[in-house]
Amino acid sequence: MASLTLHATGPAPPGEVWRRYTAPGLWSSWSPQIRAVRTDAERIRPGLRGEVVSWLGVRAAFTVESVDEADRSWSWRVRLGPVRLRLHHEVRPGPDGGTRTVLRLTGPPPALAAYALPARWALHRLVRTRLP
Repeated sequence: MASLTLHATGPAPPGEVWRRYTAPGLWSSWSPQIRAVRTDAERIRPGLRGEVVSWLGVRAAFTVESVDEADRSWSWRVRLGPVRLRLHHEVRPGPDGGTRTVLRLTGPPPALAAYALPARWALHRLVRTRLP
């Protein structure tokens, strides 16, 4: 197992970025690799299970492990076949206003390498003021 930490800073307010994270129905609006999210909840919570549908219909099961509203952080595990990743997200005030978000990934090195570019792209879209 290996770890990778990614950061993005942008003008969107921390409260808005947190709202985008906590609503699975919004994930595809800022994360281009996500086409759909299948879950029975409108908001993340510990124990929530679901499925993320990505490019070409690729499906990955997920379970939310923890959500800390006060700290604006959350963790989840994602499984695609034999590959398992753990993702920990944090939303922080930016140094000059706006938001700084942190993503810590843990998993097999080839999976981290493959996911790094789309994850960076998604994080930069997450912290933009307006979404497409």
